[in-house]
Amino acid sequence: MQSLSEEERHMIKEKLFVETNQVTTQEIRNLTKQSNSFDFLNDEPDLYTLDDGEAI
Repeated sequence: MQSLSEEERHMIKEKLFVETNQVTTQEIRNLTKQSNSFDFLNDEPDLYTLDDGEAI
């Protein structure tokens, strides 16, 4: 990488950083499901339904 200009090295590093750090929605879903992070909500009562008729 030393044959590249400083600007070219910067652009390559930026591109690699951006592409490897994008987390998909599916990955977030899988993580929360595997970690059981939101299991406590299973014991919570359903306070609202689709039939409530008022937009939030």
